[in-house]
Amino acid sequence: MLQRFLSSQHRLLVVALLGLFLWTGRPQAVSQNLSPGIDFFSGVDFNFRDINYNTQYEFLIRLSPGFKWDMGNHWQLSGQVLIPIVNQYGIEYSFFQVNALNVSKEFKIKNLYFKTTAGVFSHNRYGLDLKAFLPLCDWFAFEGQAGYIGSVFMSPYWEIVAPNRFVGTIGGDFYLSQWNTQFRGIIGKYLYGDTGCELEAMRHFNHTTVSIYGRWNNANGFDGGFRCVIMLPPYHRKHKVVNIRPASNFRLSYEILNHQYNNRMYRTDPEQNERDGWFSRDFLQWGSHTMKPDFIIKDLRKKKE
Repeated sequence: MLQRFLSSQHRLLVVALLGLFLWTGRPQAVSQNLSPGIDFFSGVDFNFRDINYNTQYEFLIRLSPGFKWDMGNHWQLSGQVLIPIVNQYGIEYSFFQVNALNVSKEFKIKNLYFKTTAGVFSHNRYGLDLKAFLPLCDWFAFEGQAGYIGSVFMSPYWEIVAPNRFVGTIGGDFYLSQWNTQFRGIIGKYLYGDTGCELEAMRHFNHTTVSIYGRWNNANGFDGGFRCVIMLPPYHRKHKVVNIRPASNFRLSYEILNHQYNNRMYRTDPEQNERDGWFSRDFLQWGSHTMKPDFIIKDLRKKKE
């Protein structure tokens, strides 16, 4: 049935992406430190905007319960829904939204790190996603992301659009370990058909990352703002078969001009953030992952073994 939705020139790429997704590769040099288990977590998705002359601020506040099932060998099944509590953004935000429901795999070919994901992503998207990271040394690396996606809307009515769009970014990262400072630059084709570039400077502190960014877009020109990622306590945790915890982080992003559809990319991980990047800490030791871990986790299952 999926063939009916895909043009012939796209089928070969989809097969290639699926092959990468299913290929587990040779045994990795880095293995997971924790035994397999499932985490249930919840946080708050907090949004505000100032674009209405009649109201100074409009708010959208949603609960964000989710789960991550670590199945071993860097396979992971994750899911998350957004449940509105306060909604001043409009009827399209009045219903719960599936923000993630996908399966992912991290693997490595020589010095090139990959993460493949298939399923539902944020921003009402679904499809196939491939991320790549190539560290050339301890202070410079290349990164790239490519996706073949469709749309899935759940409010105010159900609508599914077959995969019909390629998106992607490519860029580089500089990391100055002496100051725990990271510079990131990317160019890309984004979710809504626009193209652009972005430069970001990040300073990593203990449990917190603060950044400023500037970007350009072919639709509306220049914009900028700041971001803040706060890793949430408790910082000492116990790992069991089933774990219940708060969300790992709270992320705040501020835009000066509030162009809602510019430079937008979906997120495949419900807890994805600029501090941690795309890959798990035990899989890729680069950038902020070389700092002291935010969470000290005691694996009770290994102790029993």
